[in-house]
Amino acid sequence: MKVVIAGGTGFLGRALQSAFSAEGHNVTALPRGSTESVDGADALVNLAGEPIAGRRWSAAHKQRILDSRIDTTHRLVDAIRDARRPPAVFVSASAVGYYGPRGEEVVTEGTSSGHDFLATVCVQWESEARRAADRTRVVCVRTGLVLERDGGALPPMLPPFWFGAGGPVGSGRQYWSWIHRDDWVALVRWAIATPAIDGPLNATAPTPVTNREFARVLGRAMHRPAFMPAPAFALRLLLGEMADALVLTGQRVVPAKAEKMGFGFTYPRLDNALSSLFP
Repeated sequence: MKVVIAGGTGFLGRALQSAFSAEGHNVTALPRGSTESVDGADALVNLAGEPIAGRRWSAAHKQRILDSRIDTTHRLVDAIRDARRPPAVFVSASAVGYYGPRGEEVVTEGTSSGHDFLATVCVQWESEARRAADRTRVVCVRTGLVLERDGGALPPMLPPFWFGAGGPVGSGRQYWSWIHRDDWVALVRWAIATPAIDGPLNATAPTPVTNREFARVLGRAMHRPAFMPAPAFALRLLLGEMADALVLTGQRVVPAKAEKMGFGFTYPRLDNALSSLFP
C-alpha cells in the first residue's frame, strides 16, 4: 500500500510512518507545502499544522495556527480533486477542541461544535477537508491528549511530579480526554483499512477522566506525590488565553464510533496506559 503523510515528521506522523514502514508499506512524508505523490496514493494522511501549545497565544500566533491548518488542507484537497487516481481515503487531523468546553456532558461524534477559538479552528479545518468528499472517503480524526514519553503533551507535565510538586490544575474537575499513542496509531490505521468509517472519528480512549484523577494516576505511575494544586490564576498569568482553552476546561469525549464499529483499544484505562510509559 502507498501511504502519503503530510506532517509525517511530527510526534504523531513519525509513529504512524514507522508502523506502516515496519509492515513493508510504501510511505512518503510530504515536505512542507508539497502535494506531489498524492496522485496514485492508496491513503493520504494530513497531520500538518502549527503546534497549538508551542507558545503563548498572540493574535498573530492564533492566525498562524489557523492558516497552517487551512492552507495545507486546502492544497491537499485541491491535489485530490485534480488527481487522475485520487487516494481511496483521506484522513485529516482535527481535535477534541472541536466540541469546546463541555463540563461533564458525555461527548460523541454527533455532539455539536463549540464556539471558542479552538472549536472555530477545528470547524474550518474539517470543512476544508470535506471538500474532497466527492472524490474520496474523508475521515476527520478528532484527537484528544496523546500520551507518550518522547513528545506531545505529557513531557511538559512531568517536571513538577519528578520534584514532588505535581497535582491537579485549577479546579481539577475538568475532563481530560486522552489516548495512548500506540492506540492512536492503531486507530488511524484501522480507519484507513475500514471502508465503513467516514466523517468525524473521536481518537480518544473509552475512559476520559477528570484532571484530578489524571494527576493522581500519573503520580502513582511515577511513584511521586500528586497533591500540590496549580491555581487557575497562576496558569492564566503564565499562559494567557491558552490556559482556559487547553488546561482549565475540557471535554468528556468518548470514541462512540470506534467502539460501535468494533475497534479494540490496547490501553482503554489511564492506569494501564501510564503504567506502560513508566515501567
